[in-house]
Amino acid sequence: MKISFFLLTVIVSISCGAAESSPKPNIVLFLVDDMGWMDSSVYGSEYYETPNMERLAATAMRFTDAYAVPLCSPTRGTILSGQYSARHGITTASGHQPAGPEGASRYPEKASPASQFIYPTSKNYLDPSLVSIAEVLKEAGYRTGHFGKWHLGVAPEHRPAAHGFETSWFCVPDPGPPSYFSPYAVQAEGNPRGKSKVGTITDGPEGEYIVDRVTDEALKFIDPHKGEPFFLNLWQYGLHGPWGHKEEYTAEFAKKTDPRGFQKNPIMASMIKSVDESLGRILDKLEADGLAENTLFIFSSDNGGNVHSNTAEDFEKSPIKPGHPKYEFMEDWKKWAGAEGPTNNAPLREGKGRIYEGGQRVPLMIRWPGHVEAGVTSEVVVHSVDFYPTILDVAGLEPSGQQVLDGLSLVPVLEQKGELDREAVFTWFPHQIPAVSVRAGDWKLIRRWESHREYPELRELYHLREDLGETNNLASKMPEKVAELDALIDGFIKKTGAVVPIPNPDYLEPVAAIKKSPTTGLVPKQCEVAVIDGVMRVTATGKRPFLGTAQAKFAGPLTVKMRVRSPHGGKGSLVWKTEAQETFPEEGQVIDYTLSAAEDWQDLALELPVDGTLGTLRIFLPAEKGPVDVEMIEISAGKGKVRQWAFSE
Repeated sequence: MKISFFLLTVIVSISCGAAESSPKPNIVLFLVDDMGWMDSSVYGSEYYETPNMERLAATAMRFTDAYAVPLCSPTRGTILSGQYSARHGITTASGHQPAGPEGASRYPEKASPASQFIYPTSKNYLDPSLVSIAEVLKEAGYRTGHFGKWHLGVAPEHRPAAHGFETSWFCVPDPGPPSYFSPYAVQAEGNPRGKSKVGTITDGPEGEYIVDRVTDEALKFIDPHKGEPFFLNLWQYGLHGPWGHKEEYTAEFAKKTDPRGFQKNPIMASMIKSVDESLGRILDKLEADGLAENTLFIFSSDNGGNVHSNTAEDFEKSPIKPGHPKYEFMEDWKKWAGAEGPTNNAPLREGKGRIYEGGQRVPLMIRWPGHVEAGVTSEVVVHSVDFYPTILDVAGLEPSGQQVLDGLSLVPVLEQKGELDREAVFTWFPHQIPAVSVRAGDWKLIRRWESHREYPELRELYHLREDLGETNNLASKMPEKVAELDALIDGFIKKTGAVVPIPNPDYLEPVAAIKKSPTTGLVPKQCEVAVIDGVMRVTATGKRPFLGTAQAKFAGPLTVKMRVRSPHGGKGSLVWKTEAQETFPEEGQVIDYTLSAAEDWQDLALELPVDGTLGTLRIFLPAEKGPVDVEMIEISAGKGKVRQWAFSE
C-alpha cells in the first residue's frame, strides 16, 4: 500500500499570492529510448536530421553534461522515484520480467567459481511503496498520462495506473515495442482477440507506425485537459530494437554520408527522423493551443546510444537461416545498414550497457518560457535523478520529506540564479561488466570489483574536460585523487543502502582451480560429481540434474562436444542464456539429445546457435535412472576459442 500521508502532506508553495493568480504549469517529459549524446544535429551529428530538436534547443537550455544509468529500466525508475537506482533497486533492464517473490534475497544462491563475487540481482518493478512524481502531481490537481514504453513491471500493481497515471497507452512486457507496425499483436486485457502481451495498447490501421501512434495518443490526451494542468509522460519506443523503420526515409539516408565519418546507419537515421517528427507534433500542439508559454518541457534519453547490436561479428557468426523468425529482420538490416551497429557515439567511448561516457551521457534540453533563457547551454553536471525535484519545484510543490530524494532541483541552474549544492553524481551498475562510477567536477572514477578480460584495471581515472574519450587512465599516476573519489563512492553506497557484491565462497583463483579440482567451472545442480580414475561420475540428487558453467563466454555459434556413457540411457538437453539475457528464456534456446543405453563411450557433437555471447550453459544429463559417466566436455567457437574439461588427463 502507498504511504498516503506522503501525498497528503505535499505542501503547495505560495509566494506573495502568485500561485493564486498564475495557473500551474503543465509538465511534458519526452523520453527517447537508446538515443545517444551524439544522435542529433543539436549535439553535433552531421548525418542525422533533427530540425525539431534544433527548434527546441533554440528555445531551451541545452545541457552538455547530463547523465543517466546505462540501461533503460533503472533510469525510468529513477525519473519516477527521484532516487538513484542503488536505492530503488532496479539496476538492470529487467522491467519486462516477472517480479520475484516478496522478501526474496537479492543474491543468487551460488556464483561461478571463476567469479570472485556474487553479484546482486535487480528488482524487476518499481516498488509500489514509492510515491512517483505522477502520484504527487495527481494529488496536487494535475491530470496525468503515460504514453509509450513502460518497462517498470508487468504485474497490474506495477503498471502505470498503479503509479499515478490516470490515462495510459502501453504494453507489457516491453523491452521494446511488440512491433513497430500495426497490427502490434497486442490487445487490451479481456479482449477475446488478446494475445500473450497485455496492456492498454490496441492495433491501428495496418502498417501504422508505433512512433506516430504514441504521438497520436499523447495529442488526444492534451485536448480534454487544455484548461487544467497536466503531466504528459511521453516515452517513445524509438530507437530500441527491433528497429522498425519507414523505408522511404531509410532510402534517402542510404544515399547520404557523414562528413565526420562516424555515423552511417540509415535505419537509425530514419528512426531518429520519425522521433524528431513526433517531437515536432507535440511542440506544434502546445503552441497552437496556447499552452507552450506555461509548460515545462523536458527532452532526454534513458541511456547512451546502442553500439553493440547487429555488428559485423554478430552477422558473421549468426546461425539464423531462412525460415527462422528473425531471418527477415536480419536480411532487412543487412540491406540497409550492412554490418553497422545502430549508432556511433564518437567522441564518447563505447555505448549502452557500459559505464563509459557513451553509455551514460545523454542529451538533455529543458524549456520553461519566462524562466529559461532561450538557446543557452549549460555545462553543469546533472542527472535524471534531478527531474523529480525539478518538477516539484516548477509546480510549486515541496516534498514532505517522507520519501528520500537523491536528486536536486535544477531551477537555480535553469534560471541562472545559483548553483547545485552537491559534490558529485553517481552511476551504480553491478551487471554485465559490473562497476560503479563517480563524476565530481571534471573528474571521473570507475571502480570495478574484479578484473575483466577486456577491462583489467580495477580503477580508471579520467579528466573529462581534457580527455572526453576516456583514453588516458590516470589512476596509477594520481593515487590521492583516486582515494578522494573512492571515498565519495563509499559514502554513496552507505547513503543509498546499495546492495553490494559479496565475496564468493566457491571462488578458485585460475591457477589454483586447475590444481584443486578438474571440475572447476562446472557447477552441479540436483546432482553430485566425483572424479574417479579419469572419469567424472554424475549422480542425481533431485529431478533434472545438470551441470552449469559460465566459463565459455564466446560469441556464437558454438559447438559442444561430450564423451559420455550411460548404462540406462535417456534424453538430455543443452539450455543457455547469453550475457545480454538476465534469465533463461522459457523457450527457443534448447538443444535436445539422446544417449543410448550402453556400456560403451558415446561421442556427441552438438551445434549451439547462440545469438550473441554465451553467458551460462546448462548441460542436462539423463542421470535420474542411474549415474552418467563423463570423460570430456568441450565448448568451442571459431578462431581457436576452446574451454575443455578432460578428466582422463
